[in-house]
Amino acid sequence: MGSENQQKFQSFSFGTQVRKSPFSDAALRWGAKGFSVYNHMYIPRDFGDPVENFWNLVNHAILCDVAVERQVEITGKDAGRFTQYLSCRDLSSCAVGQCKYVLLTDRQGGIINDPILLKLAEDHYWLSIADSDVLLWAKGVAVHSGWEVDICEPDVSPLQLQGPASRDILRAAFGDAPADLKYYRFMEYDWDGVPLIISRTGWSSELGYEIFLRDSAFGDRLWEYLMQIGQPMGLRPGHTSSIRRIEAAMLSYHADMTLANNPYELGMDRLVDLDMEADFISKAALQKIAQEGVTQAQIGLVFDGAPITGSNDAFWPIIVKGKKIGYVTSAVYSPRLEQNIALGMIETAFADIGTKLHLDTSFGERAAVIVPKPFYDPKKTLAAKG
Repeated sequence: MGSENQQKFQSFSFGTQVRKSPFSDAALRWGAKGFSVYNHMYIPRDFGDPVENFWNLVNHAILCDVAVERQVEITGKDAGRFTQYLSCRDLSSCAVGQCKYVLLTDRQGGIINDPILLKLAEDHYWLSIADSDVLLWAKGVAVHSGWEVDICEPDVSPLQLQGPASRDILRAAFGDAPADLKYYRFMEYDWDGVPLIISRTGWSSELGYEIFLRDSAFGDRLWEYLMQIGQPMGLRPGHTSSIRRIEAAMLSYHADMTLANNPYELGMDRLVDLDMEADFISKAALQKIAQEGVTQAQIGLVFDGAPITGSNDAFWPIIVKGKKIGYVTSAVYSPRLEQNIALGMIETAFADIGTKLHLDTSFGERAAVIVPKPFYDPKKTLAAKG
């Protein structure tokens, strides 16, 4: 079976410069029809109809290969001090066993990455990263820091189990303790001698968990075990849903934010603590930006016309009175809201809720209006419940 899957995967392969995950063959066996590249790795992005994948997620549960969320491991005597130096969010209250969504920022205040941080011990951290080379950045920062830190990529590969049935499936697979984790908490777990970390996190804004496999040799076995347990309970193989993440206004690195953006433009002020005692790389730059203000802001939009198919593959211009005043970063049709929705970046003078404008889309010109975001479940009650 393994050899047969390897031959099938060759039709997707770009060569050895892009890495397969420990779950790639299982995902292919369970119906993956297409892959994208993220963090120099293959990620399944097509299990058929994306709308069906969305409804599977919001009504039942899906299992997603997200091994592309590569871990940057920071250990050593100065690991806590160094990790704080990378991030503009105050980590002083972060407890062992806790996760935090953080921003890594450069000397100009630009966003390097927006990982989930996991604190495994006082001297042991993981950064579960989005799509940029944080390992190289962290190693570069450490070179002349004078701090005692070791930085590497460990053998860790996460799966996401997401959706309203995920807690019951996790309980059936691993017992009460992981299923009862509080939001943004994690625990170490021994699965018949295979080391896991299980966290109450995920990229869906639904109830969900991430299962971090700490030995890649067991990828196939873990996937099959979860599907065997979960399929009778509604679990389906799937991929991270663009529909659901845009409904939740969850930002995608390279699309909705880049190194050219700072936290204030993105409305992420809550992730910046300029008053904390500890120093961090972007402190001076973000103090200046906070004082001077920003010239552009991220917004939510709804726009008219027939439902668009797929998502945007270009940054559509946002037009007011014939003038380009911004661009759409992510757009999709939400079958639940029965509405075309989008995220965009716009000049602050035009960023008020209710402002009417036009989009120059690949589906023709569309009238649009700025609306509050997230578009659905704005208080994230689904992900945080229980």
